[in-house]
Amino acid sequence: MILIVDDDASVRTSLALLLKQNGLESRSAANPAEALQLLERQPIELVIQDMNFSRKTTGEEGIELLQSVKQRKPDVPVILITAWGSIELAVRGVKAGAADFVTKPWSNQQLLQTVETALGLSRAPKPRETALTREELDSGFDFRSLIGRDPKFLKVLDLVSRVACTEASVLITGESGTGKELVAEAVHGNSRRRNGPFVKVNLGGISSTLFESEMFGHVRGAFTDARQDRKGRFELANGGTIFLDEIGDLDINSQVKMLRVLQDRTYETLGSSTPRTVDLRVISATNRSLVDMVEKGEFREDLLYRLNLITIHLAALRDRAHDIPLLATHFLSSIGNVYRRNLSVSERALKWLQSQTWPGNVRQLKHLIERTVLISGQDRLEPGDFEAALEMEPKESTKDSLPIASEATMDEIEKAMIVRTLEHHAGNISKAASALGMTRQAFYRRLEKYGIQS
Repeated sequence: MILIVDDDASVRTSLALLLKQNGLESRSAANPAEALQLLERQPIELVIQDMNFSRKTTGEEGIELLQSVKQRKPDVPVILITAWGSIELAVRGVKAGAADFVTKPWSNQQLLQTVETALGLSRAPKPRETALTREELDSGFDFRSLIGRDPKFLKVLDLVSRVACTEASVLITGESGTGKELVAEAVHGNSRRRNGPFVKVNLGGISSTLFESEMFGHVRGAFTDARQDRKGRFELANGGTIFLDEIGDLDINSQVKMLRVLQDRTYETLGSSTPRTVDLRVISATNRSLVDMVEKGEFREDLLYRLNLITIHLAALRDRAHDIPLLATHFLSSIGNVYRRNLSVSERALKWLQSQTWPGNVRQLKHLIERTVLISGQDRLEPGDFEAALEMEPKESTKDSLPIASEATMDEIEKAMIVRTLEHHAGNISKAASALGMTRQAFYRRLEKYGIQS
């Protein structure tokens, strides 16, 4: 049962009718006192509440009610209703324990999806005292592309298994090369949207001038080179999932436009004033600390809370070294199938691989194994084969050597990797970008970011 709390009778009636039409039972209250009485007497699963119940417009009444609800029923999710201009107040509410917020005037479709998500997360299995084994996880979910048995990694898979069936937005964090895109694909592949599109967007490779055209599409004649209509990424993802990679690279102006479509699920195609609606799930990823960016004024706090209803953090490969043999064997098997070779790796070589720091994480391990197979020509790889592949890279100098991971920021490590890769490929942008798993556009953004001359 859902509890609606609003001093406006028309709002209560409208919401109750909308919920009833979609098979959801509700009760209504006109003020906080009445709401708290119903909360004690009725089996309430979710609260939808306004932020003001009198002539006051500060929202303090809403915050107080939220706190009272969470004190009495900590497990009952609360959705706040607020005006677009009061999103800062909604963020305060999220910090105080609200599950989500909806802005007025709301879209019925978006409000229902928010309700469904909150109920889905509330009903989802709670974290288990005893972690599931890899075999138990694989028996119920499709995790074929995610290799590993480390306890940290199994916790990630367990979290994915619990949230995949909901509509919750997911933020995946972790260093470059840890497999954020694969986890995003696993969330989509185990969701009810699995048969819908999975659209990947590398925001690091989209300039601010092209953002609207890329994301929302354009109509013919919208600008000089717009010779025909073009679908944007949001339209392409309709009915499925959109994966916003490198969300931390989005500039402030584009963040405002992104927040609008994520909040209302509506947008306008460039060159058209007709609003369009979109039905999709949002998964985003970053290797940067968005919390630190918020504190520096580089990332909108309201956008952060819209993105990270669920946060999944991926550990660096050096922190799950026990998985390196599994990963190495998996990559060798895949490469062997391509080249029709029976490849293997010695125990000594596996220990050597486990002893490395892997600043580039799983992606770096995969690239080294591929390079070693091509260079050595041997079917059974030994430590010397991997060392020979590493020696093909430029020798580290004091200036350009990779910083020690425990003493450096991810930006410092990434810059050093880019410089070394450029040197190795004699300044060839395409080859360097490919070696690091980036698009040319994303690579150029990194060069500009770090002031690297190509």
